[in-house]
Amino acid sequence: MTAEPAAPQTKPADTPPALAADHLWRRFRGVTAVADVSLRIPLGARFGIIGPNGAGKTTLFNLLSGELRPSSGRVALFGQDITALRPYRRAALGLGRTFQITRVFGDLTVLENLTLALHGLNRSKLSLLRPWRRYPDAMAEAAELAASFGLAGRLGTRASELSHGEIRELEVLLALALKPRVLLLDEPAAGLSPAERVDILNLLRSLPAELTLIMIEHDIDLLRGAVDSAAVLHLGALVVEGTMREIQQDDRVRELYLGQAAPDPRPGGPGQEGAGT
Repeated sequence: MTAEPAAPQTKPADTPPALAADHLWRRFRGVTAVADVSLRIPLGARFGIIGPNGAGKTTLFNLLSGELRPSSGRVALFGQDITALRPYRRAALGLGRTFQITRVFGDLTVLENLTLALHGLNRSKLSLLRPWRRYPDAMAEAAELAASFGLAGRLGTRASELSHGEIRELEVLLALALKPRVLLLDEPAAGLSPAERVDILNLLRSLPAELTLIMIEHDIDLLRGAVDSAAVLHLGALVVEGTMREIQQDDRVRELYLGQAAPDPRPGGPGQEGAGT
């Protein structure tokens, strides 16, 4: 589980990043959840977001995916400013997302869940009066997608009857069904057993090389096997960014994960004399 993944191919210098955040801020009634975060995620990267609980990781994902509007700052997808776009508009441009809390249709089978997701790309997606079996092309593509990632034997199983690990895998497949170019995964291995973590890691390693993957994950061993670089957040601010080896050797990261006191990285935070607000 700890093997280093292959580094992404080098892109031309003038190629815009797959996803960029410029000086993102998000405040909730005086509480700063994300503080001046800037990131450049290149095309095809495997990138992690880590940090202790309350660091602002999911809030940052919500800003990137459009679930939240930033208090200030900018988000760009392949060089296009998407800061004002709603989540479904960002999805149409190639930005996919999963959530911490599972979001599948428990009463539908794996095949039905995937077919419904694929149907979302169809121009007739708002036509709800036809039986779903009237879309054989989407059904065939759903079955192929499930087979590609190890769920071929569960096509007829209701999602509510899947194991927790299989539900996590199904969530990733639902996001892939929308054919994203950038995929945000929020703790895909949360609550999984060691064996299920191996399965989800294998799934992540099998994703297309051209797909840009950005994931939040607390399991450092799994993250090290799935991504090549990462950023560490603390109290909403970016503390350090680098390769996984650099992250693990950084003294500030060790302080955060060992529970030792760390200075507030936000402008004007404790221990930053003279910092502006």
